[in-house]
Amino acid sequence: MAAKYVARVNHKQCVSCGTCVKVCPSGAISVYKGTFAAADANICIGCKKCAKSCPASVIFMISKEKNDEEKRLS
Repeated sequence: MAAKYVARVNHKQCVSCGTCVKVCPSGAISVYKGTFAAADANICIGCKKCAKSCPASVIFMISKEKNDEEKRLS
């Protein structure tokens, strides 16, 4: 079953602590060059564990449809 929501990270406010990486059961999140976390929408299962555990509260969930639409427009 495909995820209805996927994780999105506010890169400008991410503190790159790695908490989200540790709690993600699908391995969809990684810390990019030690500066910020990024979530792969193709791997994300929408469980929200990363958003709930983020100490900086910079991860939020976005609908998969909206995420796909934004990719098409960019």
